[in-house]
Amino acid sequence: MFSEDELIPLSALQHLLFCERQCALIHIEQAWAENRFTAEGRIMHERVDETGRESRGRVRTVNGLLLRSLRFGLSGKADAVEFHREGEDGSGDASVWRPFPVEYKRGKPKQNDCDLVQLCAQALCLEEMLGVAVPEGALYYGKPRRRLAVVFDDVLREKTKEAARRLHELISSGRTPQARYEKKCESCSMLSVCMPKVTGAHRSVQRYMAKALAQEI
Repeated sequence: MFSEDELIPLSALQHLLFCERQCALIHIEQAWAENRFTAEGRIMHERVDETGRESRGRVRTVNGLLLRSLRFGLSGKADAVEFHREGEDGSGDASVWRPFPVEYKRGKPKQNDCDLVQLCAQALCLEEMLGVAVPEGALYYGKPRRRLAVVFDDVLREKTKEAARRLHELISSGRTPQARYEKKCESCSMLSVCMPKVTGAHRSVQRYMAKALAQEI
């Protein structure tokens, strides 16, 4: 079990799976830079949070719900959590409202599992907080403007728990991994802070500075 002071933002899981160096720059060195993509994503989240609560038949929606897991050392805020009343088809306990987390993303589905893991982590928080199973959720992507249903199966749950373990290990180490340039770096808001082409593997900052100074002379 983690203490309140040891909790790490849920969003850090996505940073970790995208790039461990990005994660360390943000959560160890407290560096941040914004680009068009992060700004659009921030605005989308703010609009969702502003809608508050809503009830429609057997579904109640709470926006901006605070989440926490002392077991996995995570905390954050859910874009939206729908509570679906059970027993609609005559089965289940009609007094139970089953949580169904929904995360909003500005772009399109990604090649890796970072969005899935972030959503699954929200489900783990809800299960710990409310003491009920959370078997499913959804990701809403702004570019296709539709939901992607997500089942929190054993494989995704284990992947999420392992990511949380690695995240705490990275933050506890206090060390920022060395830069390594990849194609995905071009879409990263931290590009100008990270400078992977300058400080990446097999590159020397001293040689770079010496070359830059020589060109000015």
